[in-house]
Amino acid sequence: MKELLSNDVQRYINNNIGVSVSKLALQKNPFPKLDWKEILNQIEAKTKSKDKLPTWFNTESIIYPSRISIEQTSSEITALYKSKLIEGSKLIDLTGGFGVDAFYFSKRFSNVFHCEHNQELSEIVTHNFRQLKAGNISCISGKSEEIVNHLNEQFDWIYIDPSRRNNAKGKVFMLADCEPNVPELLNFYFGFSSKILIKTAPLLDLTAGLKELKNVSSIHIIAIENEVKELLWEIHQGFEGNPIVKTVNMSKHKHETFEFTVNKVGEVMYSKPEKYLYEPNAAVMKSGGFDEVATQFNLKKLHLHSHLYTSQNKIDFCGRVFEITNIIPFHKTEMKLHLENKKANITTRNFPETVANIRKKWKIKEGGNLYTFFTTDIQNNKIVLLCTKI
Repeated sequence: MKELLSNDVQRYINNNIGVSVSKLALQKNPFPKLDWKEILNQIEAKTKSKDKLPTWFNTESIIYPSRISIEQTSSEITALYKSKLIEGSKLIDLTGGFGVDAFYFSKRFSNVFHCEHNQELSEIVTHNFRQLKAGNISCISGKSEEIVNHLNEQFDWIYIDPSRRNNAKGKVFMLADCEPNVPELLNFYFGFSSKILIKTAPLLDLTAGLKELKNVSSIHIIAIENEVKELLWEIHQGFEGNPIVKTVNMSKHKHETFEFTVNKVGEVMYSKPEKYLYEPNAAVMKSGGFDEVATQFNLKKLHLHSHLYTSQNKIDFCGRVFEITNIIPFHKTEMKLHLENKKANITTRNFPETVANIRKKWKIKEGGNLYTFFTTDIQNNKIVLLCTKI
């Protein structure tokens, strides 16, 4: 590690940010005493950190782990968001990894403990925290259960991001198949903290997660630019009520938020398409709170299973908003007249054909300012909504 931090090596790494590693690998190693693969890894990992981890990227003498570790770590934007959810005196991060979450938690807690079973990675993170001047983080290498037992302290919060890889290195999405097995260890964790924050894979089904866990007080669904990145589960020992689902979609210009209480729904209205059409963002879609959207925003649903909404008057909404310019039945004559050989953006909701089949069948090109929604109305008719985006 020390050799990688020399001025010449660091200068070489910085001068080759963004350069293809495959291309560089064909060149002669300018530092024969160092492992060429390790230098290339630093270039590749730092390149990937430029947008995801700008604080690390812009700090001198940072050492990077493998490219995969960078891909799997939280981004700074999500780490900052989750750090604002909790605060206190002491937090222990049981699955520390590259330390992005621990770094942001250290701004909200007096003392943070970073646990990492990989000793080499723990040493890298210890060095990086010194460079980042994060003096209130203690890095400990070893198995998290053993570390917690050894410390034998009470923490305000336990944070854990279970590894989504099983022993066969295949991807898994059930919590019981992750490492560590949080559902199995939950009572053990309660011996050291009454509050636990768990990060899980975006693909984990909320209903499945609630069945595996207990005492869940709230679930946070975090999306960036309409792509769900993380699910966060707040657990409070002894909590027995219905959890609150909180969604956020973060973009450059705004944060769209929406929340509801599980199993608490008002009366939903249905209607034929009116003047405006609403499509929820990815975080809301992941939440499954489709009826709650209708009741909270006083919108009407097009169909039980369409998850599209309509109104006569435009409202602010947690997703995309369109003005409906035409409604046509999904018939050959109408399709030939309005869409065949045209350019249009296509979305399907509760519709029997795929976007690819629709494009091929009617020779519809991608792009343009026309937005089309192929869906089913309240009378179970297949319709196409022609829209302009607002």
